Amino acid sequence: MDGLATDIAVLGGGLAGSLIALALAKLRPDLRVVVIERGERLGGNHVWSFFATDLPSGGTALVEPLIAARWDDYEVRFPKVRRHLRTPYHSITSTRLDAVVRAALPAAAVLSGCDIAHVAANRVTLGDGRTIDAGAVIDARGSAGLPHMVGGWQKFLGQLIRTATPHGLERPIVMDGTVEQHDGYRFVYCLPFSANEVFVEDTYYADGPEVNAPLLRDRIGAYCTAAGWQVAEILGEESGVLPVVGSGDWAAFRAGHESPGIALAGVRAGLLHPLTGYSFPSALAFALDLARQDDVSGSALAAWSQGWAARHWRAGGFYRMLTKMLFAAAAPDLRYLVLQRFYRLDCALIERFYAGESTLFDRLRILTGKPPVPFFTAVATVLGQPALNPLGPPLPAA
Repeated sequence: MDGLATDIAVLGGGLAGSLIALALAKLRPDLRVVVIERGERLGGNHVWSFFATDLPSGGTALVEPLIAARWDDYEVRFPKVRRHLRTPYHSITSTRLDAVVRAALPAAAVLSGCDIAHVAANRVTLGDGRTIDAGAVIDARGSAGLPHMVGGWQKFLGQLIRTATPHGLERPIVMDGTVEQHDGYRFVYCLPFSANEVFVEDTYYADGPEVNAPLLRDRIGAYCTAAGWQVAEILGEESGVLPVVGSGDWAAFRAGHESPGIALAGVRAGLLHPLTGYSFPSALAFALDLARQDDVSGSALAAWSQGWAARHWRAGGFYRMLTKMLFAAAAPDLRYLVLQRFYRLDCALIERFYAGESTLFDRLRILTGKPPVPFFTAVATVLGQPALNPLGPPLPAA
């Protein structure tokens, strides 16, 4: 395979890279695409979930084959709020992602288990010395950290559990904030995949990225016991850490990540929701827009992707302000009150928030009324430079 030629080489077969490959396969079958992934399986070991209202135009058809489970509604639980919201909710598993992307591409187009030794604008050298000549290179390998940004972390450990008897959960619990608060805002997330299978994730909006896996496993076990679920078997486990961004130097971030003539995608390009940390909606929109480009040369895609990411950064200003308020103005053990109040708001407003499409009225509604963060504290936080944590250290391995 030495000297293999392709139109587009996608570096990284995670969520962003896989969606790009799938969009190109479906919308631009005239192009040759190669995906290079260090792991043996595309997507690693993850569950990605999203609201149906997160999807951009054209997104439904592309992601439909990826959906492993779907629900018509979901619920949230807090000490003073328990709410059932009728927004469809879907989940994608890495196993399903790997199978669908491989089926959409020629077998030789997915190079898994491959290290990358060197990247240039039109050539990729693999760890074993093989080279791939490409008309364009898209780097979607994720990020080791966001060194020019500050904020906090959303960290989690989840287990797919088989219960001895039916668990009785009819719909996802997207946030159960009734649990005891530790290490910032803590909530438990539950996905009922079948009558006897439930994915239970212990999640934290925390100041630090450290994941104490044994402790979180114990807390998941305690949660299951309190719910009356007898654990018969643990079928799988995943953990991870997502940055949530309060502010940053966008120009410095881009300068530190960019290489001439190479397009950036996913978290490596800063494409994530500043407050939730999730990257699915932006990764999907980016992939669809990329597949619609007439000029797919390396230089054209590099310039286009830079502009796309810059617009995404500018659009995220409101959500970065909310991150500042959550992490710098709310006491860690009282952060749950911010989310408890948020989930009292209109369902359509909540949908637009997660999709990153909050209107001016939405923003005013989120900030007015009786928010848990005192008004003058919030103003001082937004106008000042709160002591948020730098997001530069490498992320712990998931």
